[in-house]
Amino acid sequence: MDAYKLMRELKANYEQEINYLPKETGLSLIESTTQKDDRISAKCRNAKVEDLWSLTSFFGYCTQTFVLAVNLLDRFLAMMKIQPKHLACISISCLHIAAKVVEEECNVSSTNELIRISQCKFTVSDLNRMEKIISEKLNFPSKAITALTFLHLYHKITVSHTSDRKDALNIEKLEAQLKACLCRIAFSKAKPSVLALALLTLEIKAMQSEDVLEIAHHVQTHLKIADSELLYWRDLVAQCMSDYSSPECSKPNNKKLVWIVSRRTAQNLHNSHYSVPELPTIPEGGWDESESEDSCEDMSSGEESLSGSLGSDAEGPYFPLHFRCQKHKHQTF
Repeated sequence: MDAYKLMRELKANYEQEINYLPKETGLSLIESTTQKDDRISAKCRNAKVEDLWSLTSFFGYCTQTFVLAVNLLDRFLAMMKIQPKHLACISISCLHIAAKVVEEECNVSSTNELIRISQCKFTVSDLNRMEKIISEKLNFPSKAITALTFLHLYHKITVSHTSDRKDALNIEKLEAQLKACLCRIAFSKAKPSVLALALLTLEIKAMQSEDVLEIAHHVQTHLKIADSELLYWRDLVAQCMSDYSSPECSKPNNKKLVWIVSRRTAQNLHNSHYSVPELPTIPEGGWDESESEDSCEDMSSGEESLSGSLGSDAEGPYFPLHFRCQKHKHQTF
């Protein structure tokens, strides 16, 4: 796509982004709610978003699915008076809706799997009913304009204007930073175009690339984003990144969701998520009866249970290599 078409698409999304923003009054009410109140607090909301991040990674969903799920969740919470006991069902419903919109149909987990892995205490009918309520309340179309939409457009624009590899922006890194920001409800108040530009310019400053920074300034001018607005959110993003990188910060899903996956469970799970490992080949020669008991014990213990906990993207695979999901890579837009 040439630069002119990219800028035209950028402008069109900028004019429509307001239609997909959560109500700021509703977000402020959540922020002012204490843990003792019978409403959703910011801490409670943030914890659920971290759980969504974990589940997104677990099922191999792309970043767009997570970002859309958070957008749906925030818009619904800012609109409705929700009791904390219903939040789990609402958040999982938002993830399932987002997955059905973004992911290929064969890669969308079943409702049974989603409920079992998330360890939530509601039924499939509860989930289906909640999905219907959310879709009706939000008049949910097939897509939403989010910060990820702009992040990808900004990245494409910079790529179209740069040829030097040292000036290339790492879109995966920018996506990870966006996910970290979305775990804080404060960033739900930011316009998607401004939040994405704040992430972009912060990364460009770290790269110390004057050429790419000039491109970002051109985008800012094109969208008429005020310097004060951009600086405000960039400072918040910088603080978030600093906090997130500190050892004291509790990363998403840091031992929050723990389960044991047995061989039987692995066989019952959707085959797009896991593959049951093959038994080790028994050597034809050199069989030693003295070693047979130890070998059998090792094999059976490995087959009967595999323990793990959901971790952040930076914590490595959740299962051994032969348990990892072999999925198609999705292109977000």
